[in-house]
Amino acid sequence: MKRCIVGVKSPFESGGTRGVRIKVARIFNTYGPRMHEDDGRIVSNFVAQALKGEPLTVYGDGRQTRSFCYVDDMVQALLALLESPEEVTGPVNLGNPEELPVLAVAERVLELTGSASPVRFLPLPADDPRRRRPAIERARSLLGWRPRVRLDEGLRSTIEDFRRRLDRPTPALVRLPARPTAPAAKDRVPVMRRAL
Repeated sequence: MKRCIVGVKSPFESGGTRGVRIKVARIFNTYGPRMHEDDGRIVSNFVAQALKGEPLTVYGDGRQTRSFCYVDDMVQALLALLESPEEVTGPVNLGNPEELPVLAVAERVLELTGSASPVRFLPLPADDPRRRRPAIERARSLLGWRPRVRLDEGLRSTIEDFRRRLDRPTPALVRLPARPTAPAAKDRVPVMRRAL
């Protein structure tokens, strides 16, 4: 989903920040432990589907590329931006510039989980870009930052976290025993109440 504001200038653009220090980060695909399994992101979808034995959903032929930044790297980037000199305001792209085909990520998740789930190909949405890759030159030059965690390392910790959470149901997901239905009026036994 893309967001935009048409015809309105933000205080940042017009210089009217009223003395508030502003830093603008453009965050690209980030993944890691504690993601919601159903948030619709590629990594969380693939990991949850693989661990549940469900088909991994790939749109199109899977050759479209994406880049994935591990959450620890993203936190370091955001801290570096916050601690940068006042004149560094952004926007600064934060993400991992290493591009991978979506199908390769699905295959890697299957290998790391040991899952025998098949890959299910669905039609590619019309507005789905062929490439998503952040240009992080400004983050490198202004912040001295670059991502360090390799995909396999990040996937392993993400898979371990998902496996632990999927094996242990949360209270919201625990099935309670069915409550007995109330007997029909004709089957009810009259209750005698004592007068007080």
